[in-house]
Amino acid sequence: MADTLQFDLVSPERSLASLTATSVQIPGAEGDLTAMPNHAPLITTLRPGILKVTGPDGTSEFAVTGGFAEITAEATTVLAERAFPRHADSKPAVEEHLEAARSTHEGASGEHKDVAAKLVADLVKLLEDME
Repeated sequence: MADTLQFDLVSPERSLASLTATSVQIPGAEGDLTAMPNHAPLITTLRPGILKVTGPDGTSEFAVTGGFAEITAEATTVLAERAFPRHADSKPAVEEHLEAARSTHEGASGEHKDVAAKLVADLVKLLEDME
């Protein structure tokens, strides 16, 4: 049994990480989950949150605003809407995304308003977690 897996994080702008990992903590839309070597195949959507990658070279953390994760026994690939290293310099970009989400929430109605409200709440929490 392998004790590591390949981890790749990509966003529309660029590839942010390609690492050897022992675990990847993912902010899944249905709740947090951890991918490890030999994980059962799974595709999940992401909510805004902190993605944490642990491997032989240490731990790396990234802020993601949504997207998808594909998990297999040998690899985990995250296709993020937007992703940034977890660092204070990344906060303005997340704040900009939050303002756009707030505008969408104000103009939404019915079920769409509820979805937009959840996105706003998740982005506020993400900014708090980036402290």
